[in-house]
Amino acid sequence: MKKLLLAAAISALCASAFAQGKDLKVAIDATYEPFTFKTADGKPTGFDVDIASALCEQLKRKCVFVEQAWDGMIPGLMAKKYDVIISSMSITEERLKQIDFTDKYYNTPSKIVLKKDIKFDGPASLKGKKIGVLKASTQEKYALGELKTKGVEVVSYDAQDQVYLDIKAGRLDGTVADILEVEGGFLKKPGGENYQFVGPDLGSFTKYFGTGAGVALRKGQGALKSEINAAIKAIRANGKYKAINDKYFTFDVYGK
Repeated sequence: MKKLLLAAAISALCASAFAQGKDLKVAIDATYEPFTFKTADGKPTGFDVDIASALCEQLKRKCVFVEQAWDGMIPGLMAKKYDVIISSMSITEERLKQIDFTDKYYNTPSKIVLKKDIKFDGPASLKGKKIGVLKASTQEKYALGELKTKGVEVVSYDAQDQVYLDIKAGRLDGTVADILEVEGGFLKKPGGENYQFVGPDLGSFTKYFGTGAGVALRKGQGALKSEINAAIKAIRANGKYKAINDKYFTFDVYGK
């Protein structure tokens, strides 16, 4: 009996150690600067990547990053291609019908960006204009729900950087994007100086934009969700979150 108990105890300890050291496969879309993008040598970097690495360190697990096109993010998660998504995915009621989320780890608003010579007086003033958005994003949901109904042509792209290429080429009049992403990925780069934010931020449209970005995971992963929630609180408390935040931004993107 003692041998059986000892064997069970050793097995439990081994299982615990394995769980702590196990790789955590993290899905990212590396076309979303400054949140997730690649260095010159092709390595993933950015706010999301650094946050994921800090969470993995807190969990005593190794982050293994898996690149995934945005519109395949949730299908890939459901198919168990990876364990979680840490790539600026907003917590929305629509997504919660399919998957689960941890608490938020940041919350920044989106806005409309247009060429400076376009006069903006509400969505109706954009009738006939072409607006590019990321496919399957909250910005696409907003554009289809609030702009297309006003006569705006909404064009969806597989990656946000493709939107910027077509804006620069003159094939689009603007975009709807996260204010920090569009600043870092477009407005502050050559060619972006001719464009600007218009109208109020769109945070009040919670039916499209949700309540902030969280770590996405499959339903039924309650233990992992609790561990990641605890890790988010821990890096907020121990200064790691602030260090990562201040590397990319001049204010606390965690939000209210």
